[in-house]
Amino acid sequence: MFEHHYRELLNFLARKLNDRDSAADVAQESYVRALTLQQSGELIADPRAMLYRIARNLVVDRHRHDRVRDHDDIDALTETEQPQAPAHWQPEEALAAAQTSRAYVAAIESLPPRCREAFILHVCDELSQAQVAERMGISRSMVEKHIVRGMLACRQCRRRLDDRSEPSEKAGK
Repeated sequence: MFEHHYRELLNFLARKLNDRDSAADVAQESYVRALTLQQSGELIADPRAMLYRIARNLVVDRHRHDRVRDHDDIDALTETEQPQAPAHWQPEEALAAAQTSRAYVAAIESLPPRCREAFILHVCDELSQAQVAERMGISRSMVEKHIVRGMLACRQCRRRLDDRSEPSEKAGK
């Protein structure tokens, strides 16, 4: 009952798959499944339609399977092609950033309380020197001195951090 549809099915599958050998494999598998259904006693009203339905399902399965396997072998990628996480996600970078933040916080916390307050209001809260002076009830000149003292503390912190990182950079060169 199915035999006279073989050539027609093969041509249909060859167009779908763009490969005559793969089409022959799918056609054969389609016939095996259709004959299995027929032998199970299943009543097949339209054998040709059933054969095409099975073949289409097999083509879809094949495409899904190929899509899952369609990726580059990670070992074959060169160093520059391998996916990299952003630098700030790298453990060394995250540790360095955390250490830098802690060092700056320690430098700012070491400032006298009023100096620290003026510095934080100006730098972190982005208030102008006049706004800081008004809020704290001190002169603009005093606010400026506090801010300069805070900036100097941060600059010294930066130098200490740079001095720590230089020996490791020289060792790497």
